[in-house]
Amino acid sequence: MLIDTHAHLDDARFDEDREHVIQQLRQDGLDCVINPGADMVSSRKAIELAHAYEFIYAAVGVHPQDAEHLNDTDLAELERLAEDDRVVAIGEIGLDYHYDEPGRDIQKACFKSQLKLADKLGKPVIIHDRDAHGDMMSILKNRGKNQKGVLHCFSGSVEMAEECLKLGFLISFTGNITFKNARRLIDVVKAVPIERIMIETDSPYLSPEPHRGQRNYPGNVRYVAQKIAEIKGMQYDDVVRITGHNAIKLFGLTELGAERHA
Repeated sequence: MLIDTHAHLDDARFDEDREHVIQQLRQDGLDCVINPGADMVSSRKAIELAHAYEFIYAAVGVHPQDAEHLNDTDLAELERLAEDDRVVAIGEIGLDYHYDEPGRDIQKACFKSQLKLADKLGKPVIIHDRDAHGDMMSILKNRGKNQKGVLHCFSGSVEMAEECLKLGFLISFTGNITFKNARRLIDVVKAVPIERIMIETDSPYLSPEPHRGQRNYPGNVRYVAQKIAEIKGMQYDDVVRITGHNAIKLFGLTELGAERHA
């Protein structure tokens, strides 16, 4: 089960050749893609793609960089969108302090409101955390244990990863673990049990070596699996199988799992 658990196929960088890219994925051996929204428009587009292609599933949510635009009307629509049977999570949501705007209080309010929505609907969450580790962990710890979700494109420390695992989260790695300056992330990969890891591309961003600097696409998730296999001293096929199972379990992809293993 080779699954890219985070790709933005709705992104404008795929507008000219989206159909070709998606068709190529099956030839590349990809079994499934999770396409999360980043705002209201992309959340709707994610659902459209999920209905157009049986191996694509959607998540809906508002990214922290669009937090200032989230209002009660949008939250009500997100709830309605999340009830679609092709939507498997609320995301991507979270905190991003890399830039000064939107303000931190606005981001935190947006994040908390979507966490509440996920709790109400019983959906897992796909969390974005960039340069906001302290506030992120404070919010998540206040939410309690046994949480369903994933810290996508993980960028924290080993200690933070261990705290996230205690809360119930999975940790997802992307192409940045292949970069030359990825020593801290490699330590995290070593520390996190393979049974709690998922793999992703975050396409069209973060292309792995040897394609760094190019537009990323979900087929490159195999490079992430290969690097994890190298770091952990595992077989590539075992990494693909276990991380795929982790995704099936988290996102409730039982039909997909049954179909592929029949």
